[in-house]
Amino acid sequence: MTKVDPADVELVPKGVDEVARWLAIAMREYEEARLEAGDSAEAADAARIQSEQQFFPDGRLVDEHLLFTVALRGEEAGWLWIGPWRGGSGSEDWWVYDLRVLDRFQRRGIARVVMQRADAIAREHGAKSLGLNAFATNVAAITLYESLGYLTASVHMRKELSGA
Repeated sequence: MTKVDPADVELVPKGVDEVARWLAIAMREYEEARLEAGDSAEAADAARIQSEQQFFPDGRLVDEHLLFTVALRGEEAGWLWIGPWRGGSGSEDWWVYDLRVLDRFQRRGIARVVMQRADAIAREHGAKSLGLNAFATNVAAITLYESLGYLTASVHMRKELSGA
């Protein structure tokens, strides 16, 4: 598959109605990823609820956070959510809360372009660092992030106990 021309990738801010539609999809995917990573159904549900309450009170994204549609030549190809980490205005630490390239657009270099733009956006807002979380099962994402200079900051490990 041919790599995308970065000029063909655009980050389009999501409007209020788009955020509402996106939220249901993104939170479902977040909960599913937590289940796949080993959370119980109750823990995954609690994490989703906590995330919605913290970042989307009344269904609206909190101030200082940015949510974009990733568009490839005008067609929706995914999304990017970025903002200050555990703080509001003036935070020097920013976070990529969610990056998703839709399946049919994957393996074209879109995520790389988006992450490079995320770096620039965070810098424009005064960030000195940009962090993210990747579940261990998402090897392709981890490989991309490492190639972009991200270093592992912590490792959360678990194992299933047989017979328990």
